[in-house]
Amino acid sequence: MADIENAGPPSLRMGERGIGCVIPFTSLRMTTPKPESAPLTVWLVEDYAPFRNTVSRLLNGTEGMACTHIFATAEDALRSLKTQTKPRAILVDVGLPGMNGIEFLTKVRELAPDTRVIILTAFEDDDKVFRAICAGAAGYLLKSADAARITEAIREAEAGGAPMTPSIARRVLEMFSRMAPAKTDYGLSDREKLVLEKMVEGLTKKEIANVLDMNFHTVDAALRSIYTKLEVNTRTGAVAKALKEKLV
Repeated sequence: MADIENAGPPSLRMGERGIGCVIPFTSLRMTTPKPESAPLTVWLVEDYAPFRNTVSRLLNGTEGMACTHIFATAEDALRSLKTQTKPRAILVDVGLPGMNGIEFLTKVRELAPDTRVIILTAFEDDDKVFRAICAGAAGYLLKSADAARITEAIREAEAGGAPMTPSIARRVLEMFSRMAPAKTDYGLSDREKLVLEKMVEGLTKKEIANVLDMNFHTVDAALRSIYTKLEVNTRTGAVAKALKEKLV
């Protein structure tokens, strides 16, 4: 009895058989648990309760994501944004009672510039899409998007992307193409366009004549016509206008 009492805990005795199992000291290693990464916090601003509840359950059921606050109005969300820890992303509808989602977006950009705000709405008219993008929306999704696309869009926006429903992306491209200034038709002939192109490349009149296999006087006449049509007085002016307006 005295021998057992003096021997120490059986399970830690090296090479001895005790009441428990024998654990060599070499097998005892301190392990540090890996810290869990913080979830991607999302707030949801949506006045229609059934959809709000569905989306919040989706987010909270998605690994690495947490819907920490839900609101029925933009005003309530802004009040919390002033006092609570800022979320990494916010999903907001456009058609809210009181302050609409686009006005809310502008306020969020002032209070939480690092928070990514994604529009999640049923509206897809050009005016609302354009205003949301101009206000700084990180993405624009329609409520018809499936669950996987919504969660994927949040991660994409948080990583710096600009997720959009395909139909919205097409509208955006069409809007910006319409905004692009139309190229002015100065009525340049094919020969004048060739001469202007060589001018932009830095060739002299003599070099242009050689390259294009033209008479020197023909090139000179083309230059004078180009100046008149482009409404410039110098070679430099013609080249500058050609480059600025991408005439060649």
